[in-house]
Amino acid sequence: MEDVQELTNQVAGASPASDAGGVQAGAWLLELSLDWIVLRASENVHHLLGESHVTLIDEPLGRFVQAQALHDLRNLFSRLSGTTGIGRAYGVRLTGEHEFVDIAFQLAGGRVLFEAVPSAGSFGEAFGTVGGLIAGLANNHGQSLLDGAARRMRALTGYDRVTLRCGEKRAESSRGALGSADTDADLPVMIADTRGESVPIFPRARNDEASRAALLCTPEGEALQALEASGIRSTLRVPFKADGVNGEFRCESRTPRPPSLEIHAAAELFAQLVALRLEMDGLKSR
Repeated sequence: MEDVQELTNQVAGASPASDAGGVQAGAWLLELSLDWIVLRASENVHHLLGESHVTLIDEPLGRFVQAQALHDLRNLFSRLSGTTGIGRAYGVRLTGEHEFVDIAFQLAGGRVLFEAVPSAGSFGEAFGTVGGLIAGLANNHGQSLLDGAARRMRALTGYDRVTLRCGEKRAESSRGALGSADTDADLPVMIADTRGESVPIFPRARNDEASRAALLCTPEGEALQALEASGIRSTLRVPFKADGVNGEFRCESRTPRPPSLEIHAAAELFAQLVALRLEMDGLKSR
């Protein structure tokens, strides 16, 4: 393993954070090998694990987290391996000296992206509403189904505006007026605050495709400017897909919103159930 001084010296010649990618402030990111060796770490990770990001590189994650937490997370990961899904764990204490966190991990570019945010402490509340929201769409068809889905996604997530796009069709549910933003922009899954800081990932590298798949990766500058101009401070993207049905919910708010992995997971479930409703509705109309 390279010593600490040599790794630290790499920063002087590293590319800027905007070129190298990063993670949004308030979240932590680790890039792990498939054996859970730390390959890269966000430079704020000392607030999560109590160790410098430099110290973690090329070391097994198990050196820095409690044994039971690591065992549970690796068991969850083993069920995820080979899929394109996202694993989540809620209310996890990684070390004995730090607060509970919610965790998401996924496979990207042959690496495990391990993200953590402060625990919302409300696991189950959002999931408990999904069934009722879907049941309320039972008698909706065509544009009415799209409009109802947008309204219910807004109720589920609490964002100020939800736009649903499915092919050429569109529906919107909004609490008050919001400026028009480019809904085709390539945004991260979640933006907690368009004015938030970007935390670099160490060692820094250009064209870092793996970390750009993170749920809370730093958005591009032009996309942030477009959102700011529209008065939007936080967003949530929820794509969905079923046979013959592809679309996306775009949720936006005027105020910053702390990232919630449970809200995102519940929104994903709701979106997939909506996709199935849209598929059945399309079959009935033929």
